[in-house]
Amino acid sequence: MTVGATILGCASTRLSEEEKRFFRDADPLGFILFARNIETPDQVRALVGALRETIGRGDAPVLIDQEGGRVVRLKPPFWYAAPAAAVFADLHAEDPAAGAEALKLNTQLIAADLLDLGIDVNCTPVADVPVAGAHDVIGDRAYGSSPDRVAQLARIVARTLLAAGVIPVVKHIPGHGRAPVDSHWALPEVDAPVDRLRATDFAPFTALADLPWAMTAHAVYKALDATAPATLSELMVSTIIRTQIGFQGLLLSDDLSMQALEGPLERRARQCRIAGCDIALHCNGVMEEMIKVVDGAGQMNDAGLNRVEAGRAMLGTLDDFDREAARARVTALLEHRADAGRYTG
Repeated sequence: MTVGATILGCASTRLSEEEKRFFRDADPLGFILFARNIETPDQVRALVGALRETIGRGDAPVLIDQEGGRVVRLKPPFWYAAPAAAVFADLHAEDPAAGAEALKLNTQLIAADLLDLGIDVNCTPVADVPVAGAHDVIGDRAYGSSPDRVAQLARIVARTLLAAGVIPVVKHIPGHGRAPVDSHWALPEVDAPVDRLRATDFAPFTALADLPWAMTAHAVYKALDATAPATLSELMVSTIIRTQIGFQGLLLSDDLSMQALEGPLERRARQCRIAGCDIALHCNGVMEEMIKVVDGAGQMNDAGLNRVEAGRAMLGTLDDFDREAARARVTALLEHRADAGRYTG
């Protein structure tokens, strides 16, 4: 099977004729949705169906970033308002059983919303470990500052999504928590020594190396490869991510349109593939940019296609799930906290 080594966005809430023709020819592995693509449940279902129809694959992955807190694309009144990861980390630090239960229910609620829309991949959990002095682009998106707790809670999220029928994407491998700037706008350069990176930043990803999908970090790790961000570094992908961390699942670049990266988009896509990424991710839906990314990324190889199938083989089904009872229980578990105001309901 010939499939483009890309996941692409679209411009609006409905596909234009130009987009339909382009996607049909480009045949990306799948698609990713953002807030600009979201209006109502019926509209999103129609868009998801139209995206898959353009490439003739009803099982084409459709991704979204529905972490909770400040990183959500689906919002009230139609969808559940999930709290930020840090809320569950704080509860888990006080009461591990309550924190784990609340996080599992919260993840099931998110999964139920996605499955209703036909969305089958969620770009979460965040397994980055924020450190003092780093940029707050990760901040409360993280499950605390302890590598062990981050790994434990990220595992709950990933396991729950898989059991429900949604592929999790662990990010941002090998670790974005130490980045001094936001990679959406500039290239982070991490100065920490290798031993510290392995003990802190890389540790949760090592513990989660059996997960099916992961997304790279647009960050330079100067102690390892001072010449290129991890997304574009063969050393970082082959030696660190694949070998030392041990991740063997489907590896996506982070969004290639982010300002952390320099140079023409065709070259960025080609470099990420040469480095070892299975998929070049492009999110903004700008046609002129997507054309260049598709040209640079080329086709998926057999190893990448096998990784897609291995991820699908892990999926379960969310049966007999009572959303109202789950919401009530999450609220009850969080309400006793002194800073329960961080939870939005």
